[in-house]
Amino acid sequence: MPSIARAAALLTPLASGVTAAATVSSTVTGAAVDCDGMAGSVIFTQQVGTVGGTTPTLDGKVQESADGSTGWTDVAGATATTVSASTSNQNIVVDRSATKRFLRYIGTIAGTSPTFALQVTCNAFKAYR
Repeated sequence: MPSIARAAALLTPLASGVTAAATVSSTVTGAAVDCDGMAGSVIFTQQVGTVGGTTPTLDGKVQESADGSTGWTDVAGATATTVSASTSNQNIVVDRSATKRFLRYIGTIAGTSPTFALQVTCNAFKAYR
């Protein structure tokens, strides 16, 4: 078991800009994140600032793929609570041992003229050797 200092050093931002901080108005598909060599949980943090529009909704989830380009499927239980108001921060935690090699974030946006200030980051621990 590594020390706390060693554990902190092992925490790796896999893709700090899975989605760049931006105001979005349609469904967002994040970049594929290669989780090879990671252990434990992979944490996608969905950060929402100002929300606009009429009855806007954002449904965040994580998908997996063996090769990072095809065959994307939803990871069971890897969803965020629907966001419909400003200022929401949620973690979507995925058990790395139960997924395929590549993960990505999908944010489905609906409503009339919806806008979301959104950023998603991804962090995980390197496998301890």
